[in-house]
Amino acid sequence: MSEASHKSHRKVYIYIFIALAVLTVIELFIPGLTISHFAKGSSLTMIALGKAAIVGWSYMHLNQETKWLRFIALIPIAAFCYAVMVILESLYR
Repeated sequence: MSEASHKSHRKVYIYIFIALAVLTVIELFIPGLTISHFAKGSSLTMIALGKAAIVGWSYMHLNQETKWLRFIALIPIAAFCYAVMVILESLYR
């Protein structure tokens, strides 16, 4: 493989690193806020899901996979949403 045929992804990976670092810093400040526990928990959960999506999309190369494999990767998120609904339903019963 020649050097000319290789495309560097360094710039993209630096942007991803910065995005993950910023989200991590935000996660560190959320517990100190004077908001409800539900708001803290839901915001931390959403940030964690966003970080997981960024890692899966870029480092696990889901952006280069077929649509079917992307769909299969979303199954755990659907299971999480179902679990949240079951928990909320039992809390407000």
